[in-house]
Amino acid sequence: MSTVNADQTAKALEIPFIKEMSEITQHMWRNGWDERNGGNVSYILDEAEVARYLDINHVIRVIEPAFPVNELAGKYFIVTGSGKYFKNVIHDPSGNLGILRVSNDGTKLELLWGLDNDAKPTSELASHFMSHIERLKADPNHRVVIHNHATNVLAMTFIHDLDEAKFTKTLWEMCTECIVVFPDGIGIIPWMVPGSSEIGRATAEKMKEYHSVIWPQHGIFGTGTSIDEAFGLIETIEKAAQIYMLIAHHEIKQRITERELSDLAAAFGVIPRPGILSV
Repeated sequence: MSTVNADQTAKALEIPFIKEMSEITQHMWRNGWDERNGGNVSYILDEAEVARYLDINHVIRVIEPAFPVNELAGKYFIVTGSGKYFKNVIHDPSGNLGILRVSNDGTKLELLWGLDNDAKPTSELASHFMSHIERLKADPNHRVVIHNHATNVLAMTFIHDLDEAKFTKTLWEMCTECIVVFPDGIGIIPWMVPGSSEIGRATAEKMKEYHSVIWPQHGIFGTGTSIDEAFGLIETIEKAAQIYMLIAHHEIKQRITERELSDLAAAFGVIPRPGILSV
């Protein structure tokens, strides 16, 4: 890495939202959830915060979105790039991340920083945008969509019934904190070709009700009001899936009962998704 590039990287990592994206992609790669160029992240930014560090009137280039996104017009995003390796983000933020603004008419993406050498935003950007639109309707404080290939979640989709209520209940039974962290449960779509508008629409439909959606034999989408919340949601689901994969072939001698799950929910003031617990 040249001295100039090292200086540019150091300056970029002083910007809070770039530093946050660089660190979280590094964490996910080290967890083994984002092999090669697998995984993608998009994060809605506040205009005033972006303007504090960048010239928001200087558009580097214009990118055509897969479809108009009028619902996101004027919003700012930091996103991972298409074909980029998460392991490289922290060493070269501007080569692997980009800061975009959706044009006022929703038909263009204006690049304000990053995506060097004509790099493109993640190929899953359509899925991200559709999910952002639905989550913002459900929660105006929503900000983040993370997709990765969480190992044990992926493995669990091979051996567990993919019924959402059954899958959710199994995860709730694995760790005491699970029903507290995702009381709304887990959405699951059928296997579909990634990067398509069809998988984006199917995921977004689930995002009307769920914070997290599983793509069987592929990975998971997690959302939240912050990077920490979205990452923590996936982290909790993955930990529960890991415990399930460790014990699934053994005789289970005790488990968290439905009554105990109900008591947990009451103690922490959360409402479990109806139809999963019978008490």
